[in-house]
Amino acid sequence: MSSPADEVGYGSIQLDRTGQAEAFDAIGERYDEVFPHKEGQVASAEWLAGSLPAGSRVADLGCGTGVPTALQLTEAGFEVVGVDLSEGMLALARKNVPNGRFHRADIADLRPEGSLDLGRFDAVAAFFSLLMLPRAEIPLALRTVHHLLVPGGLFTLSMVEADVDDFSIPFIGETIRVSGYLRDELREVVEAAGFEISDESSYTYAPASADVQPEVQIFLRCRRRKV
Repeated sequence: MSSPADEVGYGSIQLDRTGQAEAFDAIGERYDEVFPHKEGQVASAEWLAGSLPAGSRVADLGCGTGVPTALQLTEAGFEVVGVDLSEGMLALARKNVPNGRFHRADIADLRPEGSLDLGRFDAVAAFFSLLMLPRAEIPLALRTVHHLLVPGGLFTLSMVEADVDDFSIPFIGETIRVSGYLRDELREVVEAAGFEISDESSYTYAPASADVQPEVQIFLRCRRRKV
C-alpha cells in the first residue's frame, strides 16, 4: 500500500540544491534593485486579495525578501506564511514584513509526511520559485501545493517562459540553475497536478542588470480541483 508521500513521488529523487540558497544569500537586497517593477506579481496578489475573505491563510513559497507579495498580503488582512531556502532572504523578509511568519525550508519538506507540516492554506503563491527546481521535480512540487491547499483553494504562480532544464545562468553576479517550459506545456503540467487555470497573463521584462537577460514572465491564476 502506497503512502501519501509515495503518491507525491519524491521517494527515489535525490534533491540537489547546491549553491542555490547561497547565491540568494549573496544577492540579498540587490534582488529588489534589479527587479524593481513587479506588475504581474502585484496584480496576481491583488487577485488573491479580492477573492479571499479577511483572515485567510496564504503561503508564499519562495518568499524572497517578502516584497512585494508577503507584505501586500499581510496588509490585506491575511495570515501569511513565507517559505524560502535562503536565510539571507528570510532575514530581509522578517524585517520587511514583521507581521508575517517565515520558515527556512525546501518545498519538498512540505509534502505529505515531509519534515515540516504547516497545515492547510486557503491560497498559495509561488512567484519564480518553481523555476529553481529541476524539471523532474516541478510536477512533484505542484502536487505538494495541491496537498497544502484546501479543496477549492487558490493558487497563483509565475514562471519564465523557456525550454530549459536545470540550466546554469549568470544572475546578479552569482550563478543559479533554472528550469522552464513553453507556455502550452506549462499549462499542461499545472492542469495535470489537479488545478483549473482561470486566467493567464504574460509580461516582457527587462531587468536592471547587464547579466540578467530580458525575459517573458508567465502568470497563471488557478484553483485546486475539489476532487
